[in-house]
Amino acid sequence: MAKLYFLGGEDLGKRDCEQINKKAFADAGGTPSVLVFIGWASKSLDETEKYRHIIMAYFREMGAKKIVFAELSDSLETVENKMKNADLIYLPGGDTELLVETIKKKGLETMLRKYDKVIVGNSAGALALCEDCLIAGAGSPEESAVRSGLGIVDFCVDVHYNPSRDSRLSELSKKRRIYAVAEKSALICDEARISFSGMVYLFDKGKKIQCW
Repeated sequence: MAKLYFLGGEDLGKRDCEQINKKAFADAGGTPSVLVFIGWASKSLDETEKYRHIIMAYFREMGAKKIVFAELSDSLETVENKMKNADLIYLPGGDTELLVETIKKKGLETMLRKYDKVIVGNSAGALALCEDCLIAGAGSPEESAVRSGLGIVDFCVDVHYNPSRDSRLSELSKKRRIYAVAEKSALICDEARISFSGMVYLFDKGKKIQCW
């Protein structure tokens, strides 16, 4: 199993999770070859190209040896080869359901489960790694929905954590463990070992527990 970084949300332009990403880079060898799943969580080509340039500059300055993009147009074999040559996989933010659906349609679930280096999921990318994805509603916290994720881990995360969702998270936690991860924060999972950077709460069996 890979070492997994669940980011609660990073503004890539502001680089406000840079220290967390540097730790992930160190875990991946210091100067890793990075594979970014670009455009898999967005239908906007303009947005995809914007973030392609931001990520290239950001990761280069952090010391990435090579930055490769998994394109939507790539064949399954091409993406698998890129994954085999990557020290770190980066799953960006965006539309969680679209990201999960696209990965499943491409047939990459099994290979992601078998990947044994480092995976960083930012926001939607973090949600996608879980057994269940908690999709926050646009209106009241009660509108939050549960969707099937990729099942890389058996717990859930709530990203961009906001205390206004506490009652909903407490209710949902009666059936599953939920780690609520604030922006600029991360949960780090290495096999059975879980650690935290920044503000993270555990919701379990209806109770809220501070983790940091």
